[in-house]
Amino acid sequence: MKNYSTGVLHHDVAKAFDGFTTIAPIRHETSYIIDMAGEVVHSWKLPGDLGAKGYIIPNGNFLCSVVTPEGAPMKAAKGGHIVELDWDGNIVWEYVDHNQHHDLRRLENGNTIYLAWEELSAEDAAKVPGGMPETERDGKIYGDVVREVNQAGELVWEWHFKDVDYDAFPLAGDCERAEWAHANTVAPTLDGNVMISFRHLDTILIVDRETKEIIWQQRDQSWGHQHNPEMLENGNITLFANGMNNLQQPLNSRAIELDPKSGEVVWQFMDLNKWTFFSPIMGGVQRLANGNSLICEALNGRVFEVTSDGDIVWDYVTPMVHYNAIFDGESNAMFRAYRHTADSPEIASRL
Repeated sequence: MKNYSTGVLHHDVAKAFDGFTTIAPIRHETSYIIDMAGEVVHSWKLPGDLGAKGYIIPNGNFLCSVVTPEGAPMKAAKGGHIVELDWDGNIVWEYVDHNQHHDLRRLENGNTIYLAWEELSAEDAAKVPGGMPETERDGKIYGDVVREVNQAGELVWEWHFKDVDYDAFPLAGDCERAEWAHANTVAPTLDGNVMISFRHLDTILIVDRETKEIIWQQRDQSWGHQHNPEMLENGNITLFANGMNNLQQPLNSRAIELDPKSGEVVWQFMDLNKWTFFSPIMGGVQRLANGNSLICEALNGRVFEVTSDGDIVWDYVTPMVHYNAIFDGESNAMFRAYRHTADSPEIASRL
């Protein structure tokens, strides 16, 4: 295992956005809150190994998914058991969908929206274009579904990727055909529609909630299998461009702000030494209230904060190393990381 320094490596107090950061190592049974000095100030013991995403919702509870053995035969970011834990770690809400994977989030109306897999019929699987030949999973292909459930556990909305025009969405040539098309993010837009990121398509799209039609999309191979698009209050979209392609050497990641109307990048962060910022999988970007951006360099267990001018003002590598079943080895990787202020609804009066 390659050794790195851990903890807080740099902190510019005058420029950094003061607060507390959620650290949720993937496939770990504990998630943490750290302060700006990197000290653990709170933790949750989960009822299993974290599937992928875990974060604090506005009522101060921790929403995440833990891994179940049932479901589709995929291990990348699989969850299956969605749980909401109160500040003391008690389960106050839960929902089981053994095919749940990657992202989930609590909506303003109290419902929970998440990603899931479904097995495609042989007829539909034969129509899936692109990808590496003969890389299906036991001869099968699994497609993505977006599901929304209410607090009573009732399914209230659903969207199936298999209903789109297959020829319009070919898998990238370096991706296996087991998944069409490896969704990794589902996020509400400002107008209540649904934005989805598909890693194996290098594509982000927006689905109209009422008609279930795709009303916007952008595909960009230079993103290199992107993660975590989020719509800002100005309507722009931040995303983590992983850089897993052969368009640029050395391979490197970027944090991007995209204008969806023009399709142009209006801001980006890319390390001057490109190879020092790279996560081939996972990753995230959170735009902070002072205009800085918190970036999760996921595979390396690194979270750092940059100004709009690209200055690194806080830099942290988590020392929470543990066995990770996905990689079959020791790892400090995390799916996402989030910063909250001391007076935020998520933290206020709790620390």
